[in-house]
Amino acid sequence: MQFQPIFHASHRPVLIAGPCSAESEAQVLATAHGLKDQGVDLFRAGIWKPRTRPGAFEGIGSKGLLWLKRVQAETGMRVSTEVATAQHVQECLDQGIDVFWIGARTTANPFSVQEIADALVGTDTPVMVKNPVNPDYKLWVGGIERLYKAGIRRIAAIHRGFSTYGDSKYRNVPRWQMAIDLQQEFPDLELICDISHICGRRDILAETAQKSYELNFDGLMVEVHPTPDQAWSDAAQQITPVQFGDLIGSLSRRSISSDDPGYLSSIENLRQQIDELDEELICLIARRMELVRAIGHEKKARNIAIFQPERWRTLAEACRCRAEKNELSHEFIALFLEAIHQEGINQQERIVNHPMPAALAPADSRSHD
Repeated sequence: MQFQPIFHASHRPVLIAGPCSAESEAQVLATAHGLKDQGVDLFRAGIWKPRTRPGAFEGIGSKGLLWLKRVQAETGMRVSTEVATAQHVQECLDQGIDVFWIGARTTANPFSVQEIADALVGTDTPVMVKNPVNPDYKLWVGGIERLYKAGIRRIAAIHRGFSTYGDSKYRNVPRWQMAIDLQQEFPDLELICDISHICGRRDILAETAQKSYELNFDGLMVEVHPTPDQAWSDAAQQITPVQFGDLIGSLSRRSISSDDPGYLSSIENLRQQIDELDEELICLIARRMELVRAIGHEKKARNIAIFQPERWRTLAEACRCRAEKNELSHEFIALFLEAIHQEGINQQERIVNHPMPAALAPADSRSHD
């Protein structure tokens, strides 16, 4: 797939900003006028809001499109809103909305994405696709592919993090590697970081935005509201237009590479050391799995359950303590332990659920044959 850019701005990152929800014409226009001189490339506002539970504010509806048209006329900014159905698409096309985005809940449903793609056939309207709620890479790519097959070429991806069970400083855990994988697979696909939905709170917006800069994202999506604490949805993650300006001004864009001989020599040496350590790590993990399989044989011989909750709790707590002492983040160690534990379970399941070769059976179990 070869994509065309949605944004032709001479600067990077691209800036997308506006309220989580359009609440009133005055609120939308106040936000837009507060942003129009801050280099914003696309004004965003949700008018149809898919909510997790009934009874929450589900958007102002179609009349919000008229407010977005006023933003276009009065500020010259392009405008964008979320679409989730073919009817949403048609209404936005009728009103001349510049760019659409598909939300995380919609991306998770291939039927819904296909409905939107079918409604866009023949238009080549720019579309941004948020990652699905859960960390399913193929589902994210599948949503992009459906639009591409419908003839849409101006497509961007929005990384907004993933729902997770358990404590985290983020509202939606970033899992940056998935966005990096998308960059590697589709280098000409513009990638936007929705820092508001990743963070869910104002105090870590700047550090998350800077992280996205370090990872060479093409742009940021930020929720901006004239009075964030009174917002009808997602109040804790929105900031004022003035705070938006301060946020963007605080960020630094670094070079992707350097031709400096000293840098190149130093970085090559460090990378060589990393490669050697990676090889050692793989060997250590392989040795660990040998021991896991030996335990699997012991459990099979004595009809013992694979999962041992108390052992897992003890091991996890010990690893967390070691990680903390070595300045490793809780998020990293949680993902690492989850992967190691799941692979261990998979290894033991293959042993427990298949016949055991006589040569591998424990001595005391063979004595009973």
